[in-house]
Amino acid sequence: MVEIVRDNFPGLETDEDMEGYRQTVIKNIKRQTALCVKHKGDIVGIMLFSFNSKCISCMAVHPNHRRKGIASAMIEKMLSLFPNDTDISVTTFRENDIKGIAPRQLYRKFGFEEDELVIEFNYPNQKFILHKK
Repeated sequence: MVEIVRDNFPGLETDEDMEGYRQTVIKNIKRQTALCVKHKGDIVGIMLFSFNSKCISCMAVHPNHRRKGIASAMIEKMLSLFPNDTDISVTTFRENDIKGIAPRQLYRKFGFEEDELVIEFNYPNQKFILHKK
């Protein structure tokens, strides 16, 4: 599935990038900080997060399965695993980036608030913070 959505993720341009990402996924699975949603045996949603960094590292939903509540379900599950009074961050595309329309709306729905502008993988992004109470 990552091959299908990789154009939406700066830092996954080369085969070396993809191999590094595969290793990251394996580490997260072992740490139990990876979520996966399957439909008829196919992976249609993935999320990586970090208890140490208190963040969502990566989230993607297969284009054919978007707007079905998959991303929301993954966020709800991840949030349930964090203790209350934890600030959780995520970095996504900036406001004027077309790639940011859906994810920014989703994060706002869960109470994430806009924070600092950042550059990740040489791409302009923005951090969002959820003050979990």
